[in-house]
Amino acid sequence: MAERRVIVSPPAETGGRRVQVDSRTLGTAYSLHDLTVFLERAGLEGLDEVDVADSPLIEWHGGGPEVWSASSP
Repeated sequence: MAERRVIVSPPAETGGRRVQVDSRTLGTAYSLHDLTVFLERAGLEGLDEVDVADSPLIEWHGGGPEVWSASSP
């Protein structure tokens, strides 16, 4: 399978982070669980939350996998 580009945007002021795979927006994730579900629906199956947090496929903007709100450190 060709490598996909996954971008997790910075947290929004209202919480959550926009998730894109290639150029398609999948939605707003509020946790690693949400992100994992979005990626499964996009065809990136077999990943759990630990895999997602450590995946080199994901570009984290505005904080890493532990940041889900704009007020997080």
